[in-house]
Amino acid sequence: MKIIRKIALTELQALFCSPVAWLILIVFTFQAAMAFTNVFEMFMRNQELNYGVNNLTLRLFGGYNGLFTTVQGYLYLYIPLLTMGLMSRELGSGSINLLYSSPVKNSQIILGKYLSMLVYGLVMILVLFLFVLWAGYAVKDFDYTLAFSGMLGLYLLICTYAAIGLFMSSLTSYQVVAAMGTLATLAVLNFIGRFGQEYDFVRELTYWFSIGGRADESINGLICSEDVLYFVIVAGLFLALSILRLKATRQKARWQVSFSKYAGVLAVALMLGYISSRPTLMGFYDATRTKQRTLTENSQEIIKQADGGLKMTVYVNALDDNVWNGLPANRKYDIERFGQYIRFKPEMEVKYVYYYTNTGSPNLARRYPDMSVQQMLGNFSKSANVDSTMFMPPEEINKMIDLAPEGYRMVRLLERENGQKTFLRMFDDNMRYPDETEISAALKRLVMELPVIGFVAGHGEREFNSEGDRGYSRFSQDKPFRYSLVNQGFDMAEIRLDRQVPDNVNILVIADVRNSMTPVEQENLDAYIARGGNLVILGETRRQEVMNPLVERFGVRFMPGQLVKHVEKKQEKEEKPAATAPASGANQNNFQPDFIRSHLTREGKEISYIYDAMYNRGNVVTMPGCVGLEYTADKGYTVIPLLVSDTLDSWNELETTNFIDDTVRLNPAIGEVARSYPTALALTRQVNGKEQRILITGDADCLSNGEISIQRLRVPAANYNLIMGSFFWMSDNEVPIDVRRPTPPDNTLTVTGFNVKVSKYALMGLLPLLLLASCLLVWLRRRGR
Repeated sequence: MKIIRKIALTELQALFCSPVAWLILIVFTFQAAMAFTNVFEMFMRNQELNYGVNNLTLRLFGGYNGLFTTVQGYLYLYIPLLTMGLMSRELGSGSINLLYSSPVKNSQIILGKYLSMLVYGLVMILVLFLFVLWAGYAVKDFDYTLAFSGMLGLYLLICTYAAIGLFMSSLTSYQVVAAMGTLATLAVLNFIGRFGQEYDFVRELTYWFSIGGRADESINGLICSEDVLYFVIVAGLFLALSILRLKATRQKARWQVSFSKYAGVLAVALMLGYISSRPTLMGFYDATRTKQRTLTENSQEIIKQADGGLKMTVYVNALDDNVWNGLPANRKYDIERFGQYIRFKPEMEVKYVYYYTNTGSPNLARRYPDMSVQQMLGNFSKSANVDSTMFMPPEEINKMIDLAPEGYRMVRLLERENGQKTFLRMFDDNMRYPDETEISAALKRLVMELPVIGFVAGHGEREFNSEGDRGYSRFSQDKPFRYSLVNQGFDMAEIRLDRQVPDNVNILVIADVRNSMTPVEQENLDAYIARGGNLVILGETRRQEVMNPLVERFGVRFMPGQLVKHVEKKQEKEEKPAATAPASGANQNNFQPDFIRSHLTREGKEISYIYDAMYNRGNVVTMPGCVGLEYTADKGYTVIPLLVSDTLDSWNELETTNFIDDTVRLNPAIGEVARSYPTALALTRQVNGKEQRILITGDADCLSNGEISIQRLRVPAANYNLIMGSFFWMSDNEVPIDVRRPTPPDNTLTVTGFNVKVSKYALMGLLPLLLLASCLLVWLRRRGR
């Protein structure tokens, strides 16, 4: 160890007596300071403009453009310049012969040189630590553990780069060649992860061997044993190769012998890498304060309940738009999407099944006009450069599993060893992949019975499987739609009240009833309510006579007429000065008088965290054609007004019915009063030891396909949030899965704009100048000697 230390000290003296090491350190410091201050100024500006800042530690140092992320992107430029002379200088000057003639082992020479690079790497990390200290002063509740995790990842990356550079330096006596060789090797290691991904075993090895983005997880707060061991194994590999290279040069061994030793060392490294990347042998540490890189507690609890074996079979259709995500070349990236779950369920088996069949998609017909499915497959296989024989024909896949209800789209079948199974889908949005909410909801189906929503039919009600504008299929069972209830953990069923409501139905929906119920139907509904079943009743204009008997038992009544909001006609607007136009927000004059924007109440937002978020964001629920609600609290229910109409220029219209041609006017003489009216009520009571929950709204269109799919200029509608929040409450907070995380406390910058400017000049100017002064001081002392 003493010899290794002496060699390291000698190398450090030579390193810091040359201008290259100082120049690299100065440029590195300047670039890091520039990257850090640019990001810091951006967040300072956002805070001054009241845009809001959050999670500052991660966003300053990690994420897409944080300091550590930026530094990782250009570290490869510095290390080759440092390592190019480690052994090349010895070989070129002939001083290597002095080492060979001395009682120094090859391993001691290499380890001594490498130790000097480890020390220099610590100096670079120390420079970054100065920025961490400054951020700790400037950011309220700074997350030091997260920052230290990022520094660890960068240091391990520097050490690995140094080992690669040392090996390349041992191959040649020309320093420039060594530097170029190091850059070439780093390029190969960066892109090797894309090589051989079509073949199973090769895929595992090349993907593991890739160095691209290896420090990303650590920079963003997750320390993974696979990444740490990767840096150790790869650094050890190139150190071993360097030692073997010196030994071969020193002893003049035959190239066949040297090559076999190199191959053996490489094989051992790949074997260790393969073992360390097995999910069952991997360990993790989430260094973030609020455990942002870990599944939420609710998801972890679901996985704990899914004991025993779990298999995920991915069915990939060659003629589906999502096929690219499941091809063998992209399989590792596909599996990585489920990394957080595999972390808690490492024994989960993943299998891919490839087939082809016509999906019936219009896009498919446009891409392959007038072609059979076999011809479509041939064209796709040629363009994707895949073997067409890997895809099962339609007959074989249909014998294996019925995927017609899934539209023959790419889908995953989750199956426990006890036979329970469910589908996990891809979605028609920018994300495509299921998120934690959808994955956990699918897993929860495997471990417990989830709520069943019964939609009452037989009286002209809205249908949950209707795809028209007035239907409810979009929010209930549209499988490619991420936020449909079927993808959030609910099941749907049509209910006829001529028989008893099944026991497994937890929530009953009665929407826009047009015909009265028979005595038998009323009796079965009464029995469901008496047993404590949860209920959603959605009223509609001109349905008061039929639907009031359904809600009067709860102390609620649909008011006659319908709610309106005053709209200025063209003549009225011309008589008013232009200055009366509102400065912001949507103008009611752009809509019909019966277009009602309902607002959440302070009491209502306490019912669900989803409602609370809507309230804080100032969202509204749009109700085109809404009936006001009246209620009393003498029926044994606790009544909470959930939604109310506007307080200004809004009333219950009793006369006008043609809102296109006629003008609505407030008429107090017939009882019209301008005020805010309840448009949705939440009722609760205790029945059989549980809380019964009932939701009554004055509009059925607010949940319809047409209304939740439309966007209006400057109307912050959140109808779908109303659906999610309501059914979360109705399911006794079971589903959708609550995947909220604690809000990171580092959300405030405690410095002023002036201090930021001063620190920018200090970090970008003073710090590099201090390093330059140190360089000159060392040079002058050396010259004096």
